[in-house]
Amino acid sequence: MNLWAISDLHLGDEVNRQALNSIKPRPKDWLILGGDIGDTEAQLADAFAFFGRRFARLIWVPGNHELWTTSSSPGSPDAARGEARYWELIALARSFGVLTPEDPYPIWPGSERLIAIAPLFMLYDYSFRPDWIAAPDVVEWAAADGIMMADEMLLVPDPYSDRGAWCAARVAATAARLAALPPEYATVLVNHYPLEREHALLPRIPRFTPWCGTRHTEGWHRRFRALAVVYGHLHLPCQFEQDGVRFHEVSLGYPGQWDLQATADAYLRLIL
Repeated sequence: MNLWAISDLHLGDEVNRQALNSIKPRPKDWLILGGDIGDTEAQLADAFAFFGRRFARLIWVPGNHELWTTSSSPGSPDAARGEARYWELIALARSFGVLTPEDPYPIWPGSERLIAIAPLFMLYDYSFRPDWIAAPDVVEWAAADGIMMADEMLLVPDPYSDRGAWCAARVAATAARLAALPPEYATVLVNHYPLEREHALLPRIPRFTPWCGTRHTEGWHRRFRALAVVYGHLHLPCQFEQDGVRFHEVSLGYPGQWDLQATADAYLRLIL
């Protein structure tokens, strides 16, 4: 029995949608879907149905793309926004039997050790910016290097004053929940964004990092006894070890960012 992970499938792209067909059934295994699976509810539902036929259990965390309110969202411009949209996506996932950040943490049955798989939803608060850039100046600073983040128009934080406030609420609630786990439990922490600022390394677009996480999660892999940390968002798949913990960036990415001579199946990452 294995635990696999993949993120950033971006199923709005036809090449990526077709690439799903290469993913082999693993009917005894679990799969983590680490966010940015698609831009619409329909794309997300298609993914849940597809992977649900191939894996024994699915665990999903939202990325920023899933939270967008766009002109294609049902009922626009009155489509659910912000937290209301998030809860609509939670309901969609649950309708397919998919575990979400709002469900009890499942205990991994593939080991005698007690391991809680913890899907998280944390957002970002611009604190991954350089120390010399003030938060109100982030958007202008990034734009000076040609970086225009679509979240600024499409990821609405309602009912919070801004995405930073929403992030702060999520961090506080999630930290309390993780802290309540019995001390004998190890964890696998799953978030769309990296938990450490030093892991948000984007050599080609360094000014994108303010939209990549929050400093308030730094050290969580030690604090919450992680065996592994799973994240995406960066479109730079890699794995490494730090403090005795395995870190996995599990993105597929857009066509041109992954090897089309390989298969999407080759991008599944073995976590446990």
